[in-house]
Amino acid sequence: MTEITDFDALREAMAENSGQPEGPARNARAEELLAAAERLNVPLAVIEALGHQLKVYNYSSEKGKMFVPFARLLRMWDERPEDFDEYETHSLHWVFKWVSAGMLDQPHVPLASIEKWLGEMEHRYRLAGHSERAVRSAEHSVAAHVGDVARAERAYAAWLAADRDSMADCHACELHGQGWWQAEQGRDAEALELWGPVLEGEYTCAHEPHTALASSLVPLLRLGREEEARANHLRGFRLVRAMESMRGAYAEHVEFCALTGNEARGLELLAERPAYFTDDGQPQSKLDYMSVVALLMDRLTGLGLGDRQVPGPAGREWTARELAGHAREAALALAARFDERNGTAHVSERARARMARQPLVERLPLGVRSVRPTPPPAPAAAAVPATGQPDLPALLAEARRLSDTLRPGAVEAWAAAAAAAGGAELDPRDRAEMADHEAMSLGPEGIGLFERAAGLYAEAGDPGEALAARARGAYVRALAGDVDGAVAAVTGPYDEVLALYAADGTGIRQTASVVMSRARILTRRAHGVEGDPAALAEAEAAVREVLALVEGRTGEDVRLAARVAEARAMLGELAGLAGDLERAAELFARGAAAFTAAGLPWFAVEYEARLASLAHHLGDMAEAERALRAALEHGGAQLEAPGRAQLHLQLAEVVGGRGEAVEAARHALEAAHWADEAGESATLGAWARQQLGGFLLRQGRWAEAAEVLESALPDLTAETHGDGAVVQTQWWLGDCLSELGEHRAAAERRLQAAEIARHWPEQHDHATLAHLAGESLGQAGLAAEADQAYARAGGLWRELGNTHGLIRSLRARAWLALRAEGGLGEARGLMADAVRECEAAREAATDEESRQQLVAELGHTHRQFGDLLTRSAPEDAEGVPVREVFEEALAQVVRAAEVFASLGDGALHSRTGAELTAGRLEADLGRPADAVARARAVLAAYEGHGGAEAAGGDGEGELVRARRAEAEQLLRLAAERPD
Repeated sequence: MTEITDFDALREAMAENSGQPEGPARNARAEELLAAAERLNVPLAVIEALGHQLKVYNYSSEKGKMFVPFARLLRMWDERPEDFDEYETHSLHWVFKWVSAGMLDQPHVPLASIEKWLGEMEHRYRLAGHSERAVRSAEHSVAAHVGDVARAERAYAAWLAADRDSMADCHACELHGQGWWQAEQGRDAEALELWGPVLEGEYTCAHEPHTALASSLVPLLRLGREEEARANHLRGFRLVRAMESMRGAYAEHVEFCALTGNEARGLELLAERPAYFTDDGQPQSKLDYMSVVALLMDRLTGLGLGDRQVPGPAGREWTARELAGHAREAALALAARFDERNGTAHVSERARARMARQPLVERLPLGVRSVRPTPPPAPAAAAVPATGQPDLPALLAEARRLSDTLRPGAVEAWAAAAAAAGGAELDPRDRAEMADHEAMSLGPEGIGLFERAAGLYAEAGDPGEALAARARGAYVRALAGDVDGAVAAVTGPYDEVLALYAADGTGIRQTASVVMSRARILTRRAHGVEGDPAALAEAEAAVREVLALVEGRTGEDVRLAARVAEARAMLGELAGLAGDLERAAELFARGAAAFTAAGLPWFAVEYEARLASLAHHLGDMAEAERALRAALEHGGAQLEAPGRAQLHLQLAEVVGGRGEAVEAARHALEAAHWADEAGESATLGAWARQQLGGFLLRQGRWAEAAEVLESALPDLTAETHGDGAVVQTQWWLGDCLSELGEHRAAAERRLQAAEIARHWPEQHDHATLAHLAGESLGQAGLAAEADQAYARAGGLWRELGNTHGLIRSLRARAWLALRAEGGLGEARGLMADAVRECEAAREAATDEESRQQLVAELGHTHRQFGDLLTRSAPEDAEGVPVREVFEEALAQVVRAAEVFASLGDGALHSRTGAELTAGRLEADLGRPADAVARARAVLAAYEGHGGAEAAGGDGEGELVRARRAEAEQLLRLAAERPD
């Protein structure tokens, strides 16, 4: 570490330390810098070093340390105020507010001392000529903290009534404090209205909108504005995550998770900041944090997860139940210390109320990966009458009702009846149906049970249902992969049931069941030999046999109506196998409609989903969208999580394809949620998050998109999702980070994506990503790395024959070169290369459109060349060398104007912009007459652009007005400079 030997070096070191992350390391460095300042024997150096130390303490978890440097500063002010310059005088008075707030947060500081300090602040502000606004704000904080609502309301009114001056908090901080008080008093709508300008970015500062976003979460939930709460959580947590001093705001994000069914994400947040459990520098924020830890742990315990291991204070392992007790004890102990100091019970009452909060939303999907903890399964309940024994007849009646009407839950109802029956004697029919439905629930393992059910049906005197059970067993065999065995197994029951039906030995329902099982098996075989005309013909004949048997004879029997609907859909399936997609789509639609008409909409879902895929393939996006919406509607509560996720994801794609990014994002969010619920977070969930991030990006919701894309990225793999998805995610994330000003991180993402794309046969994406990485590296101040990225992109653009990309990479490198000391020569050479490349490509252009585009690129290159030369001259520099550079710049800008003029009206604004730049250079070179001529030429060029067009609110009108104003200003400037 370089020794500090002068004041300038000290200031440079303090500025560097200010840019470091909050925390003990930065604080320790500030202490070292104070010692270095004291060795310089310069009073102002010590004053500045004390101010720096006080600032870093305030923005850290060691806020309690700031009182010592402040007391020393105040003593120095009282003894020798002349040692303070204007800035340090302002700073000294400014940090009175920090110290007041800091005292409130420290329960060992007596309330009488705080009140005395408040009076001292008021006195000193009055002597310095400052408004009472900051004093009344501080008084309000004291009154609110101790629970004196009447005094707090008076101070609040006086705060707003006093004039804003240089001691008032910034607009963002003031609005946050005012909104906090409104929310504290239950006036959530008023709070959010006050926070509006901060949340929308109109007012910002070092800690805003960070704290306003966190404070808004519970009020938004209480008002039912869940979408805004979700967005503010994703935006806000991203801001506070790396800021050690923001434990209180961090706690509000943990609280949000506990109140919205996002307990797993809450645990992730706790794990990210283990020091927050133990840092003691600011007791108030520790009280806030431990309160919400207790809330979250109680929530987990209430879900049956009290024995789950959770993140907690270092040194031991914690269960949720144990941490709940520890956190509650710690929070209440801290609250008691504050209350003892304050002489009220207010802090403890607030802490208890916070820990007792109940969820405001049962489940609010966030889009980021976070699977909800699953509580232990509850035992199935059986119908128990007043006698205390299960009512077996009622259970049997309900199970039979559900199965006869094809209602969901029939299998489970029969299982409950079987469990209630135990070893009781049952008639063969009851035992047959129990065995039949148990077999249905077991899949391939149930084949033997179907045979048992068949025997029981026969014993009960229902040979048709016995054959139907055997046929169902044969179909399960086909589902297990033994299609040939299934065909052989169903042949006997099929022949027997037709003979039985012809002899009036069984009913149409039982016969249809066997015939349908055979049709299903043959359709399954047709899938296995796709394209075999004989298999397709046999399967279609079997399906049509179902229709011939049942159609027109369904009556009120919902089972028979279901056979008709399924047969229609199966014909669609076979038409698809035969390649007739339009016919397949029509039949799927008819089958789905028949299920819905029969009062069985949940059976329509499978075919509506297939219809959507076919319609998408056929380019009928409207029909695809209709079918997907119908599937979601008809599935209702019966739609399982994986299917729901798939449907929402497909609908997101369709809706997003027609430009509805907001609705598409909602469906992608639902898809991510249901994929997580289905245990498919790393597969389908990653796809959904990737799409959600893209739709959020299209809306300009950069922070939310970045959170979602960062959550998706670890699960996206080339093997599962394809390297294209990985590259696209990195690309989108780079765009988000760039918009958020995180340029170094944006460059990393773009370079990672470029490295994957480097191996693709087509290199356009590789070139684009390398170019974008150059932009990010340049904005991050990494000029050498940026030049390498642009050079890499330029080489790729040349190989691709993309002259525009090549020229832009050369121009970007020229601007980077200009930053380096003595870099004008290299910058001039790169710009000259760009001009030559452009001219050569223009001459080689084979079509007029390409030539025109290259002419425009040439004009922009000359214009940038001129701007680069102009900026290379130091400010206030004079003499022959500077004049020569200005002459060279003027030549380039004049050439740009000439090139743009050759393009006619299509390049009017580019031409006038170049003309005005040339005019300003001519004025600087002492040629006012030439400058006037340029300005008048611009005004003349816009004579036909007056009236409504120029007066309109569109961009064109604004640009015309701006050009005219610049020309008028140039005329005035030239008039003030004699030849």
